Amino acid sequence: MLSDILSDLKPSFAAGAHTELRGQLNRSRSVVMVSGNLVQNARTDISGVSARVYRKGACGFSSMAEYSPEAARMVLSAADENAAFMETHAGADKPALPALAGGRCFVTEGINDPAQKIYVDFLKELDAYVEKNCPGLLSRQLIAMEDSMEKLLVTPDGTDAHTILPRSYCMMNFIAATPAGVPVERFGSVGGEGTFDLNFTSFDACRKKADELYEQLMLKKDGVYAEAGLKTVILGGIMTGMLSHEAVGHTVEADLVLGGSVAAHNLNKRVASDLVTLTDFANTAFGKRCPLPVFVDDEGTKAKDVTLIKDGMLIGYMNNRESALHFGMEPAGNARAWLFSDEPLIRMRNTSIHPGKDKLEEMISSIDDGYYLIDSGNGQADTTGEFMFGVTMGYEIKNGKLGRALLDTTISGVAFDMLKTVDMVGDEVIWSSSGFCGKKQPMPVGMGGPALRCKVMIGGR
Repeated sequence: MLSDILSDLKPSFAAGAHTELRGQLNRSRSVVMVSGNLVQNARTDISGVSARVYRKGACGFSSMAEYSPEAARMVLSAADENAAFMETHAGADKPALPALAGGRCFVTEGINDPAQKIYVDFLKELDAYVEKNCPGLLSRQLIAMEDSMEKLLVTPDGTDAHTILPRSYCMMNFIAATPAGVPVERFGSVGGEGTFDLNFTSFDACRKKADELYEQLMLKKDGVYAEAGLKTVILGGIMTGMLSHEAVGHTVEADLVLGGSVAAHNLNKRVASDLVTLTDFANTAFGKRCPLPVFVDDEGTKAKDVTLIKDGMLIGYMNNRESALHFGMEPAGNARAWLFSDEPLIRMRNTSIHPGKDKLEEMISSIDDGYYLIDSGNGQADTTGEFMFGVTMGYEIKNGKLGRALLDTTISGVAFDMLKTVDMVGDEVIWSSSGFCGKKQPMPVGMGGPALRCKVMIGGR
C-alpha cells in the first residue's frame, strides 16, 4: 500500500497553475491453464510517481519509475519547467481552469494479495470439474486473474484521493467442432470488483457458468448461419453494452468531439428513439454499486454521473476539466490514467442504456422472423458512429419462439441511425466488466444495458 509522501509537497506547487501530483501502483496476477496444463503463472507490479502542471492552456508532464520523496520533487520540478517552456513557445494563453470544491476521498478496502498458489489450486479443481462434466471438447482454457490500480493524488484544489479498486475474474473458453469439423467456441467470465480470495470463496458461480457455456456450445456446434440483411433483432445486454461503449460512448468523449466525431454537430438533437436514455455512471447505477466504481478522477474531480442521451436526445459529453471549460459543461470525473507514466485522458467509467418496461419473453414473442443476439467477442467502431461487432452467441426467432443457435456472425450499422429504430427496451440490465478499453491506454471499464428490439444489418455465411 502506498504511503503518503506527496501531501507535504503541496506548498511547493507553482502559484497560478493547476498541479496534479500522483503516485500509483498497478498490480496484476494471472494464471492460465489449457486442457489441464499450466501455461502461465505471472505476477506484475508497476509503480512510480508523476506530475502534471497546467498553465494558460499549456501542460507540462513528467514521471519517474520510483516512488520516493526525491522522485516526487524531481517530477514536480520537471513538469513545472515543461509547462513554462510550452507556455512560452506554444502561446496557448487560455484562461485558468475553474477551481473545484476541495475534499478528500479514501477508498482503500479490499487490498488482500493472495499467493499464486490460490489461483493455481482454484483452476486445478475447476479444470477437473470441466473435464468430467463437459465431454467432447477439443480444448478448454481457464484463466484466473486479478488486477488493481492504487492511486494517491494531491492537487491544489479539487479532491485529494487515495483509492485502491481491485477486480478479479475467472474466465473460461471452450472449443468444440461442428459435424463438418469446423471449430466453434464459447467464452465467458465470472467475477467483478474485489480481490480474488474474496470473490471466489466457492466454486458455485464458476461451475454454473461452465455448465451454461457448455450447453450453449453444444447447441452452437449444431447451429446455422444467419440470413444476411436488415433484420429485426433483440440485442441482449452484453451486445447493448458493446454498442453503448464502442459506437456511442467514444463519439461523445470531448476530445474526440473536438477531433470531429459525429457528436460534434448533434448536441441537443435527436440521435435515438425516445425510449433510449444513456448514462456514463460514476459509482452507482439503478440503485446498486457499479461494476467498477470511480469516486474521483486523476485531475481531482469528484466523480458524478453524466447523462449523454436522454429520451433520445444527445444532451452531453464526457469531459476533463479543460474540455469542460471549452464546452461550458461541468467536469464529472472522466479524466483517467492507466499507469503512473500516463497523462489522464477522457475515459468512460460504467456506460449503460437505462432499462425500460418490456419483458424479454414479450420481446421475443413480438418477432415473427428475426434473431436474439446475446454475446459479442469483439467489435470496432469509428468516430462516425459506424460499427461492426462480432456475434458469438445467438438464436433464431421464428413465430415468436427461440429457434436454432447461430454460428458466428456480425452486425453492422451506424449507431445513431440504428438507435432510432429501437421500439422495445428490456427491464433488466446486464453488465460486463472484465475487459479493457483500448483508447491509447488500457483502462478497466464497465459496460452494459438492457435488451433492445431494433433493426440492424446482420451478416450471413
